[in-house]
Amino acid sequence: MRRNATRNPVWRPVAWAMIVAGIATTGCQVDVGGQTLPSPYYMTDDIQYFESGPEFKLSREAAALKAFSADQAATY
Repeated sequence: MRRNATRNPVWRPVAWAMIVAGIATTGCQVDVGGQTLPSPYYMTDDIQYFESGPEFKLSREAAALKAFSADQAATY
């Protein structure tokens, strides 16, 4: 009769060691007491930088409307 491999007592500690190693090596954000704590690897993450744009988001549309109204005023 063949023994079931899952009942082998050697695999249980190996499986637990793999689970613990997987959890220990994974960096993720954690919410503790209302604070969002960064991952342990936040110092090595790449930084995303977005240039600040104009304060008025519709500047091109406003310029087009102003030019159109100036053209309309010049026509009449």
